[in-house]
Amino acid sequence: MANKFHPTCTIGKWCSIEVSSRGTDTSIGANSVLDDFVKIKHVGGIGNIEIGQFVYINSGTVLYSGNGIKIGNNVLIGPNCNLMPVNHQYSNPERIIRSQGFQPSRGGIIIEDDVWLGANVTLLDGAIIRRGCVIGANSLVSSDTDEYGIYAGIPAKKIKTRR
Repeated sequence: MANKFHPTCTIGKWCSIEVSSRGTDTSIGANSVLDDFVKIKHVGGIGNIEIGQFVYINSGTVLYSGNGIKIGNNVLIGPNCNLMPVNHQYSNPERIIRSQGFQPSRGGIIIEDDVWLGANVTLLDGAIIRRGCVIGANSLVSSDTDEYGIYAGIPAKKIKTRR
């Protein structure tokens, strides 16, 4: 896959999409919007960033390619969110952390269709946000969620369902 931006997507004037030195790519689907000050960084792995159709990503959000990010359709991402599908290795105290590389992949980040991430949400490697979920502001998700669940907290816990 090469970088592919649908002609109907909107990329804010102050949005930053870095060019990968690792051969990873970004794709943005039809009618999706990356607001000003969204940052896409291709670092920490060999995963691509795939953004579906009718996705809105608010200002200040940062997406790291790491082990990959897949965002479905009709997804709303609030301001200042962090999608970080990669973790530094740190197990050897005899070596500085930055020289230890990265931990094995936990599967990247998957966001299915019809999801809303509130402001300041952080998703870590291995997070799967199932169809119809709402993730409350300031929450941290590092694992799987249930469809149509409403989650909040650090770590995020299911507090309700939309059904």
